[in-house]
Amino acid sequence: MSHHHPHTAVDHDQKKPLLWSIGLNILITLTQVVGGIWSGSLALLSDALHNFSDVLSLIVSYIAARLSKNQASFHKTFGYKRAEILAAFVNAATLVIVAVILVFEAYHRWRNPHPIDGMLVVWFALLGILANGASVLLLHKHSEENMNMKSAYVHLLTDMLASIAVLAGGLGIRFLGWDWLDPLLTVAIAIYLVYIGQDLLKKSIKVLMLFTPEHIDVDALIQEVCSFEGVLNLHHIHIWQLNEAETHLEAHIDFEKDIPLSYFHHTLHLIEKRLEDRFGINHITLQPEYGKVDPKPIIVQD
Repeated sequence: MSHHHPHTAVDHDQKKPLLWSIGLNILITLTQVVGGIWSGSLALLSDALHNFSDVLSLIVSYIAARLSKNQASFHKTFGYKRAEILAAFVNAATLVIVAVILVFEAYHRWRNPHPIDGMLVVWFALLGILANGASVLLLHKHSEENMNMKSAYVHLLTDMLASIAVLAGGLGIRFLGWDWLDPLLTVAIAIYLVYIGQDLLKKSIKVLMLFTPEHIDVDALIQEVCSFEGVLNLHHIHIWQLNEAETHLEAHIDFEKDIPLSYFHHTLHLIEKRLEDRFGINHITLQPEYGKVDPKPIIVQD
């Protein structure tokens, strides 16, 4: 049995922008709560609630980013490499939960309207746009590094868009007298949160449940391995992601002849390179077999 696991060095200097974003969002949350109560705007209070969820999500992302650097041990042989996937799952779930709360609040406000100071809403919304815009810029370059940073970034981006919607609502109330715009925009914000959140939720669940990555065609992978000289078949296959940087494959590989161990190592090296280049699999464990009489299912439920 052999395995291959190169570890790519990636710049994970994420902690500083996360800390700055946490500070900015605490400030804007407190400001919007005051502004929402003062102006009577549900959309502004909804935006404050979303901002508060941003603070929590950023804290979760920060903790996960720190934990993921912890070394593996005898009791934690993978270390904390799943921490950032868990953080992405929590943050995505938070987006959906906040959206549901906003819909209920919007319905309540629509049934029981209150007077709203449109100009106050405008000024507080502008402040929210500036603060969230700064946070979005801080995290933008890290947003494609992993699912954890993407979830934190999406929280902030949707909150900036929500602040823009609140601004539009404040202008509509101030100059057109459209009080119904406040709950309507709140529902629109909620729908967008669900749209963004469910996609991240699905992606994080697939990794946590050890699903085969969508970009990997198992049949094509088998054909690729079986194209090497002396390989009879590949079976008992498991493919999963430990995190977004590591894709694992473990399988049994049958050989046509009783080959020397040195020849197996040579063939394994070629297989490793081919599978990493074509499928992005960078941690491979293959159990060599010859003449073993047993069922050869491609996929087996252990």
